Amino acid sequence: MLQNTNQDKTNSLTEAMEFADLCAEELAQKSTTDWDERRKEIEASFQKFGMCPLSLEELEHGARVAWRNNARCIGRLFWSSLKVRDRRDLDKPELVAADLIEHIRLATNEGKIQPLLTVYAPADTKGPRLRIWNHQLFGYAGYGKQADGSYLGDPKNEIFTTKALELGWQPARTNFDLLPWIIQKRGEQPCLFDSPVADCLEVPLRHPRLEWFSLLGLRWYSVPILSDMKLRIGGMDFPAAPFNGWYMGTEIGSRDLGDTGRYNILPELAERMGLLSPKKDRLWKDRALVELNEAVLHSFSVDGVRIVDHHRASSEFMRFVSMEQQQGRLVSGNWSWLVPPMSSSATEVFHHNWKDRKFVPDYLLQAPAWDSF
Repeated sequence: MLQNTNQDKTNSLTEAMEFADLCAEELAQKSTTDWDERRKEIEASFQKFGMCPLSLEELEHGARVAWRNNARCIGRLFWSSLKVRDRRDLDKPELVAADLIEHIRLATNEGKIQPLLTVYAPADTKGPRLRIWNHQLFGYAGYGKQADGSYLGDPKNEIFTTKALELGWQPARTNFDLLPWIIQKRGEQPCLFDSPVADCLEVPLRHPRLEWFSLLGLRWYSVPILSDMKLRIGGMDFPAAPFNGWYMGTEIGSRDLGDTGRYNILPELAERMGLLSPKKDRLWKDRALVELNEAVLHSFSVDGVRIVDHHRASSEFMRFVSMEQQQGRLVSGNWSWLVPPMSSSATEVFHHNWKDRKFVPDYLLQAPAWDSF
């Protein structure tokens, strides 16, 4: 164990020094930091404490570079516009829960969604000090199959829903119950907090031509705030660092609502469209999927909530690639995540090979907090 710890310490120091080199290169025009002296500080701190706290300048640039590096994200053209909130002093669940509401308000921005990251207590040599259990700050509960064979809620969140119920959550049990938050400090029991429903901007879905569409009762929240990923910068981990951009329409229409393992809306939609009788249309799923995605884009746009369609997102990503190439930087990419789930070959990203280069800084996956914390 000691050998592994020493190796981890060496790797983290190497990573920290490489990040200092990156900052010195990329921030040279606007930084007042003496990076030669900073390298000495980093090495001394690692020798004494096994880690080195980041300056605010390093934290902000590192968070932006982490977005730039993330192989799964198609929206990286806007990486340099990311706003960063430094809340590293917070490790108490009740204080974090209160502060998360401010993140939501700033990110939502009355529908003009802005990319935002809030960083809470970093990990130390003993590991994470704080975890947010939720995958996203907003999500809908999943209750399982009902007596009539239908599923109530979002199957994706069934395990988390069960955990929340075990902690005493008392929901209304509808198809779209916003999940509570579960936040845990190391060495303490997890704390349950009601979701700030009043601060969640939800969009009721309707269709520009199909007047009956609104009768389906579908809706979705406007800001996808990832809250269970780990931000890694300069050899340091931030296990509680909620981050958001804005939605690409197919994330909601094709995946969240369309997937058979999620809300599985396509069969009902196709039935109402007359695609399943008297003779089943061989492309019924495709036709229903297009209308579902149109409803999402239409509803968000009418309500003044920022969203991007998959064709524009693909075009923006290719602009990002071109700009990175001009800077002499390689682009990391995961093909299965970058390619939109609808009309894939009609987008430019489909026709390129992408390699996940495992660059850091980055936003990294973590094991579920209830299994590992």
